[in-house]
Amino acid sequence: MKVVICGAGQVGYGIAEKLAAEQNDVSVIDTSPQLVHAIRDTLDVRGFIGHGAHPDILAQAGADQADMIIAVTLYDEINMVACQVAHSLFNVPIKVSRVRAQSYLQSHYRNLFSRDNMPIDVIISPEIEVGEMILRRLSLPGAMETVRFGDDKVIIVGIDCGADCPVLDTPLRQLTELFPDLSAVVVGIARDGKVFVPHSSDMMREGDLVYVCCERGQVRRTLSIFGHEEPEAKRVLIAGGGNIGAYVARRLEDKQSRTKVKIIEHSRDRAIRIADELRRTVVLHGSALDQVMLQEADVEDSDMMVALTNEDEVNILSCVMAKKMGCKRNLSLLNNTSYPAFANALGIDAFVNPRQVTISKILQHVRRGRIRAVHALQNGAAEVIEAEALDTSPLVGRPLREVELAEGIRIGGILRDGNVITPSGDERILAHDRVVIFAVADKVRQVEQMFRVSLEFF
Repeated sequence: MKVVICGAGQVGYGIAEKLAAEQNDVSVIDTSPQLVHAIRDTLDVRGFIGHGAHPDILAQAGADQADMIIAVTLYDEINMVACQVAHSLFNVPIKVSRVRAQSYLQSHYRNLFSRDNMPIDVIISPEIEVGEMILRRLSLPGAMETVRFGDDKVIIVGIDCGADCPVLDTPLRQLTELFPDLSAVVVGIARDGKVFVPHSSDMMREGDLVYVCCERGQVRRTLSIFGHEEPEAKRVLIAGGGNIGAYVARRLEDKQSRTKVKIIEHSRDRAIRIADELRRTVVLHGSALDQVMLQEADVEDSDMMVALTNEDEVNILSCVMAKKMGCKRNLSLLNNTSYPAFANALGIDAFVNPRQVTISKILQHVRRGRIRAVHALQNGAAEVIEAEALDTSPLVGRPLREVELAEGIRIGGILRDGNVITPSGDERILAHDRVVIFAVADKVRQVEQMFRVSLEFF
């Protein structure tokens, strides 16, 4: 696949890194010579210095032969114009744009991004994507990560194995014997900086981050089996009233949730603005690093501190301070890709990486075959993929015990006619089933091949 990426920042670099590693033909455009030189020096991609919306620069980058353009510069308008130029002048088939300003995304303007107006096929809104992920974390505070697939019927849960985890040193096959009616499958384990698909004889160790695929109704039971029975947060303190913080508060209000929300916002003008917009949320003007302000916000009575400022260091420190002052749990926004590895050691219970969320959303449209959803884990070390099985797929028709899956690939769940099926050796995948698969990074291409239409199909 030939892809043109406009923007060599964190997201653009992350997408280029992922696609280049999979032997795609990638060109990256950015106005910053430093960023372009850095991406040329470290990745197998072509770099072009210039404006991503200018036709001559797009032409140099090979837009006339591109299968896709991904516009992720810092500016919405540049991203949108780049997609428009790519469509009008170069007839690029797939156009993906990051759009952060919520004004463009209001429901009564939904026709703006249509083929007859501004032909953008996929709109990525990091604020909405990150906000929704935070809301899921709030509903399941015991989980380090939660990702939904199959119309929200299948959940991938990342669970931290602490010293008090009841199933430490238990072979995975014994979990099935101990809980035969549990619709859950351990699909992956992150340990000592590496991610792998475990065998039935493998055991979980203290410090592991275990990824479990389960039916939505079994998530809380699964968490309790791993020693996490934290109740849903009813008192939430948010540090940072930017787009994400305001979105989370607004959605909690819209859901008629009984959750009580308070926001600490450093900018007085912003605090006044969101206080006027929100109905039940209490907005306080001040610093989340001020102990007096945290006391005024009743941090000691809060169930969850959610730090969503633009500065990772402020997020980390405010989370640590809140917990020291009595807050039960915390969740931090972390943009720096090196911080998540130290999150637990820093005193962070859970975190969200906006870069990873955005890249996952884009990969969903890059992956070949009948791919419905993708989520990258552990900075791209593994992916969870939801795909539709075709008649020609090698998975279809045979008992799963006879299907030779490569090391590093595990089927976590099957969605058929709205029902979730836990995979077993006797189970057969049928055409049009939706399959949720965990795969380490170097096996993702094999998963794509399983769900591609073969020539024999025609």
